[in-house]
Amino acid sequence: MQLKKQTGFTLVEIAIVLVIVGLLIGGVLKGQEMITNAKLKRIESDNAGIAAAMFSYQDRYLQLPGDDNGADDRFDVYASGGSAALGTAANGDGDGIIGVGDDWALDTTTAWAEDTQETLKFFGHMRAAGLVPGGGTDSTRPTNAYGGQIGLQDGGLGISGHVTVFGAIEGPIAKIVEGRLDDGEPGTGRVQAAETPFTSSSSAATEYEDAKRYDLVFRL
Repeated sequence: MQLKKQTGFTLVEIAIVLVIVGLLIGGVLKGQEMITNAKLKRIESDNAGIAAAMFSYQDRYLQLPGDDNGADDRFDVYASGGSAALGTAANGDGDGIIGVGDDWALDTTTAWAEDTQETLKFFGHMRAAGLVPGGGTDSTRPTNAYGGQIGLQDGGLGISGHVTVFGAIEGPIAKIVEGRLDDGEPGTGRVQAAETPFTSSSSAATEYEDAKRYDLVFRL
């Protein structure tokens, strides 16, 4: 009885398989890099867009969105009697500061009607002015590329002046954004970070850790 001769893969065949596997892995990694870069650019462009819209509102009405104490009279959407009307509750106090009361830009527990919560009215005023999409009675904060909310307030983590806050950014991404736009340190400069969730008692992080999420604070 004649036994069949067993054959295996040749070196050439193995080499071809390894090349194909390498190309597939390289394609996946390149795709992930492209997605990450796109999200990074969106964070940067969203921050710049919010600043541009805020200053456009200020140039047009000589008031800051959220702080505008004439919004009720300025925009019909806030007029008394409408189904979604807010009346004078839509107004800020006009002191030149987008205030947050006892809470912070990403707080979700306080209603629009509380006058101290000008950060909640910020996007509503800009929507009423047509500077960002949506309806003027909608105070919903937009979301960033990583699913966290975007807020705005006066001060944060020792930064003076108005700041934007981008919530729940992954540690490795926060580190890249910091390195691209500032000094690489989460506790100094015009970009700072605190571990999520960001509250009135938060302090700046001392370093970025890959396993954690951070709320990034950008000085405008």
